[in-house]
Amino acid sequence: MDIKRPILIVALAVVSYLMVLQWNQDYGQVQLPPEQTRSTAPAAKSTQAAPGADDDVPLLEPEIGAVTEEAPGSTELIRVRTDVLELAIDPRGGDIVELMLPKYPRRQDRPDVPFQLFENSNERFYIASSGLTGVKAANSPDSSQGRELWISKESSYEMAASQDELVVDLTLTKGGVEFVKRFRFKRGDYDIGVNYLIDNRSDSAWRGSMYGQLKRDASGDPSSTTATGTATYLGAALWTPDKPYTKVKMGEFDDMQEENAKNVPNSWLELKVEGGWIAWLQHYFVTAWIPKDPGTNNIKAFKDSRNNYVIRFTGPTLEVPAGSQGETRAVLYAGPKIQEKLEALSPGLRLTVDYSFLWFIAQPIFWLLENIHDFLGNWGWSIIALTVVIKLIFFPLSAASYRSMARMRAVSPKLQALKEQYGDDRQKMSQAMMELYKKEKINPLGGCLPILVQMPVFLALYWVLLESVEMRQAPWMFWITDLSIKDPFFILPIIMGVTMFIQQQLNPTPPDPMQAKVMKMLPIIFTFFFLWFPAGLVLYWVVNNILSIAQQWYITRQIEAASKKAG
Repeated sequence: MDIKRPILIVALAVVSYLMVLQWNQDYGQVQLPPEQTRSTAPAAKSTQAAPGADDDVPLLEPEIGAVTEEAPGSTELIRVRTDVLELAIDPRGGDIVELMLPKYPRRQDRPDVPFQLFENSNERFYIASSGLTGVKAANSPDSSQGRELWISKESSYEMAASQDELVVDLTLTKGGVEFVKRFRFKRGDYDIGVNYLIDNRSDSAWRGSMYGQLKRDASGDPSSTTATGTATYLGAALWTPDKPYTKVKMGEFDDMQEENAKNVPNSWLELKVEGGWIAWLQHYFVTAWIPKDPGTNNIKAFKDSRNNYVIRFTGPTLEVPAGSQGETRAVLYAGPKIQEKLEALSPGLRLTVDYSFLWFIAQPIFWLLENIHDFLGNWGWSIIALTVVIKLIFFPLSAASYRSMARMRAVSPKLQALKEQYGDDRQKMSQAMMELYKKEKINPLGGCLPILVQMPVFLALYWVLLESVEMRQAPWMFWITDLSIKDPFFILPIIMGVTMFIQQQLNPTPPDPMQAKVMKMLPIIFTFFFLWFPAGLVLYWVVNNILSIAQQWYITRQIEAASKKAG
């Protein structure tokens, strides 16, 4: 026996594997962000529109308090630290210009580097702004003036171990009206209460509205870990009464800008909504403004003069009579896509965990997976247990498929004899095959339909493992330390390819030689595709293949034994 060919094939496979490993080491790792020094200089310059621009804040009416050169107070960023958040507030406007999540490291091997959600740097611009717009009769907006400088008693705040709540107040007095912008943080929560307290000590009524907005540049998603070509959604979303989850993609912002420049009416530019929320989504994380005042909110999405993407709500008008106090409020959520927390904040907000068009299948799968994890405590073993449950659910369909393939395998010698008998006469060959199938009670498509029925479940599970933040950096065992990214040594995809090859040997050989060659190539092709799939998904596929092999082997042996006995 000539063993040169097998040796060459094995050597080529080993060399290819080592080359892929080296490529993965050089180019496949998540890059850490560059080290940044925390500036104490004013950050407001980069967050404001240029003089003369009127799209940074709602200019239906002037923003509360125009800044003057003599404005008192420090421009140093105000640092706030809780058990789950580290953020910086710019006193110029009171915007959150930096926000990091210490419970979610940027990379698993560097737990000291937290993931940064809001950022105001040369690499990325993404902030949460809020403010008040007021009604002043016969006054027009002065776009040459900037945002008001708020005053804080401290330059840094930290939630003590004994505290369950931290309150940060910024104050401002203008025209006899005292404003307090209050940030309220709770232990373990990623939602931040943003309240405006208005104490009208003037001799006339004050009227105004709160607005909140998310502003982002066109940079990529720093939290994305997928390399499969199926990118997770990066863009804005909002709630409307007719549709609880509506996307506003980046391309739509560009279309709006073009149509607005041509003065073409566009319903997306401005909507009036009762309640609701606005959000910006990325892989695993979401930021959202949830207005809390009853009434109609004005929603607007657009691109500003610096080509930043902006989505904003402006709340209903609040009137505070002279000598009275008033309050307007909203909640800013900035953190991971944890479904129960999102659902508790506002209806429909949990849909920002975007399971794509198969969400109605993905949601029950995630619910089942989460409950299994509550019992087992490990996401890898939970995926294995979930695979067994899904396999049991589809057991009757799978059994029907395998019986059909086993019968096809049993009549393979007869099909070969027909091929030799009729040669190239395809018409007679087809007629003879149909008669044989009818006689043996075989449905040629019986092996395909059950597989097609299971494909939506596989795709839904793909989105569950890809989108659920619970999978992020979740370990299984041994070398699998993160189920949400590819296997670093590609061992699971190789095992998957081997199980697929073994399963193929149990299937009948296709009568068409070209089809048979294609089928032999499928394990190699699928192995290549699965190299970059999340390890959790490949684990599911490996376990599913192993269970399928056991079930198919048992059924095939039963059919073959019955066939021999009948013969």
